[in-house]
Amino acid sequence: MVIAQRNALETVPISIDGQPILARASETVLEAARREGIYIPTLCYSPHLKPFGACRLCIVEIEGIRGLPAACTTPVAAGMTVRTDSELLSRVRRQTLELMISDHPLDCLTCRQNGRCELQKVAAYLGALGQEFEPLGKSLPVDDSNPFFQRDMGKCILCGRCVRVCDEVVNVHAIDFINRGYNAKIGTLFDRPVATSRCVSCGECVSECPTGALTEKQHHGLPSREVRTVCGYCGVGCGIYLQVKAGQVIGVRGDPEAAANEGHLCVKGRFGYEFIHHRDRLQTPMVRREGMLQPVSWEEALDVVAENLALARGKFGALSSAKCTNEENYLFQKFVRGVMGTNNVDHCARR
Repeated sequence: MVIAQRNALETVPISIDGQPILARASETVLEAARREGIYIPTLCYSPHLKPFGACRLCIVEIEGIRGLPAACTTPVAAGMTVRTDSELLSRVRRQTLELMISDHPLDCLTCRQNGRCELQKVAAYLGALGQEFEPLGKSLPVDDSNPFFQRDMGKCILCGRCVRVCDEVVNVHAIDFINRGYNAKIGTLFDRPVATSRCVSCGECVSECPTGALTEKQHHGLPSREVRTVCGYCGVGCGIYLQVKAGQVIGVRGDPEAAANEGHLCVKGRFGYEFIHHRDRLQTPMVRREGMLQPVSWEEALDVVAENLALARGKFGALSSAKCTNEENYLFQKFVRGVMGTNNVDHCARR
């Protein structure tokens, strides 16, 4: 382990497009280029996943290496000279992309992923103007069985990111590559609807999809701003970004820099945000007087709570919540035992 950590910190001199770079010995060519702000198109790469080399768009030229190796699977080496942009690379990448979109729907303006689509971005970079190859008319049904997201495999480019994140990160293995050749696609066991599979609806596949093949059903367009915060559903403390438009939360994405979750979310954290603007949500503390709940200030509400807790000291039980952090739950039981004089304390997540 010590040796592996030392190697990861070592640097090697390489050159990318004539620019001298000190790359980390553990990096691939693509990772080194991205860290230096050098763009290499790719669709199957994700920093959360192991290198896959499926899309073949990140090909580069490396002196001394035959052919056009994929930057995402090629480790850096001392003295390596890399070219990421040339006429040959552009021609091969463009033809590869044209093969990808030969049967891809061209409804970009009405696609839910419009503005977020990585395929759209790569096509614009490579100058793809349309379908150069005659479509073969591949038609796949839309799987609308999941309550949170839709699967339109007619827009899938077989990058494999959804399969890999379900395998490598979530460890559920709900989907995989099925069939062969032109009939290959992403599917569940026996190609059943995803709602009947092992899927836990976490939406990690949706967040990884570079096209409109996997999209959220709660679609409200693009946000005008994002607010960084912490998910309030449990005590893990996952970092999230609330996507806001016109004062309304329209989506959630994981914070890739949060140590607790590194950008990954569960079904509650990703899709459970509608309560924020629900008409039944309490906006202020309420106190029951003469059988009716009445809005009060926080100061008055806390005074009522303190008064009633003092009267009930040693005569009640307390139930803590899984939405609190571990530290808050620890303080809660200390308060109940030490201040309120009772050991009748429990937790809603106890088994």
